[in-house]
Amino acid sequence: MSATGLEVFDRTLHKTHAWLKEIMGELGTEDRHKAYMALRAVLHALRDRLTVEEVAQLGAELPMLIRGLYYEGWNPTGKPLKERHKEEFLAHVARELKTPSGPALDPEAATRAVFQVLALKVSQGELEDIRGLLPKEIRELWPEA
Repeated sequence: MSATGLEVFDRTLHKTHAWLKEIMGELGTEDRHKAYMALRAVLHALRDRLTVEEVAQLGAELPMLIRGLYYEGWNPTGKPLKERHKEEFLAHVARELKTPSGPALDPEAATRAVFQVLALKVSQGELEDIRGLLPKEIRELWPEA
């Protein structure tokens, strides 16, 4: 029986839950909300560091629900950001992870977890394109090829 009444929505919910479960595993947590926050924060920081063309190409490979999360609040004006150092990129992630009591997760752990899942879910060609646009310090946050 369909949870939503539409197979396309059921499929994207299933894929999104699978992504979150993998991120939870990478983070060593059972907290689905933390996995969601990590996914959202890292996707937004990555999106803002990519060219508009690469943003669209990566977006095309994401499940529908995650794609909506990825584009949420995006304004391509002034992009890509010129974050050249790991600390700058992680500070961007930390701002996205911010809660009233501070960051919900360690920004580097969140970044590495999401990059690991992206490395498993996104095509090799797209991953190479993304990595090719990133400075060495940020590229080093990705898992080994």
